[in-house]
Amino acid sequence: MSTSHLTHLILLIAAVATTVSATDHIVGANRGWNPGINYTLWANNHTFYVGDFISFRYVKNQYNVIEVNKTGYDNCTLDGYVGNWTSGKDFILLNKSQRYYFICGTGGCFNGMKVTIRVHPLPSPTSSPVAAAEHSASSVAGKSVFGVSFMVLVSLIWFGFGAIC
Repeated sequence: MSTSHLTHLILLIAAVATTVSATDHIVGANRGWNPGINYTLWANNHTFYVGDFISFRYVKNQYNVIEVNKTGYDNCTLDGYVGNWTSGKDFILLNKSQRYYFICGTGGCFNGMKVTIRVHPLPSPTSSPVAAAEHSASSVAGKSVFGVSFMVLVSLIWFGFGAIC
């Protein structure tokens, strides 16, 4: 391998190693999106950052997920309707630093099927290692582009890295 190819390989590895991971927060963990669960307690045990996902797992055609405003959340109504998800396995990107409000629109909201979360901006790269560790620790099912990047790297090496450099 030439020096030029080695330099490209080192730069590619450095880029892969510094990727940011997003966390998939599964509402209710193994209990899912169902009546009678304290989602406030669940949410208080998670730290949400811009770029993370919140996912809802439930019986399709029995429940749903609706994003509303605070009034809709407090009163179990469609006030401030933002979106509706009905797949039974919904992944919602948290793309803004704000408070989000989710309810079940099939009546489950009146039985506790509602959750509100606060999404924080990503910590700056110069922030303390403690903030980064907290985000990593809150990751139950963290999704990282590292695995995909690693597979691309292996493929490049396997199939001829020099062909693209």
